[in-house]
Amino acid sequence: MNKLLETKDIQERLKKIKILILDVDGVMTDGRLFWLEGHGWTRHFHIKDGYGLKVLMKCGIQVAIISGGDSKDVRIRMEFLKIQHVFLGDEDKLKALNKIVEATGLKLEEMAFMGDDLFDIPVIEKVGFSATVPHAVDPVKARAHYVTESPGGWGAVREIADAIRKAQGLGPYLT
Repeated sequence: MNKLLETKDIQERLKKIKILILDVDGVMTDGRLFWLEGHGWTRHFHIKDGYGLKVLMKCGIQVAIISGGDSKDVRIRMEFLKIQHVFLGDEDKLKALNKIVEATGLKLEEMAFMGDDLFDIPVIEKVGFSATVPHAVDPVKARAHYVTESPGGWGAVREIADAIRKAQGLGPYLT
């Protein structure tokens, strides 16, 4: 695990997390879109990230999705992963964050968020822990608590899911 994730400040933040909120494009995916004849546009999701979210949820940490886009392939993936809180199609991500607060009763310091673009900054600045990916835009990197080693769509979500579990002593993890 990256030594930056093991700093006292980040460990204290991760210990409080009760929900991980994720952007989709660029975080759960590598940001590329593919056209499949007969299907339409689709994205590349990594099984490693999906499994990491499943383990995190089994350990009692909730997962939510906030994305400015809305598409069938994203909806199908979130249903498959059994993500409880899914908010798609609005670039004002604070609206979705407020709905998550209402639905869960959690405090902002109990929330982690991963985003990579300008629309994500308002949420990044509100939550207790924020992370981004190496290919995020510079204003996001400047505001996030942590930049993952893995790129979006290639294990970045798993990196944060595992860091939350490890900080809280939840479930199986490797040191």
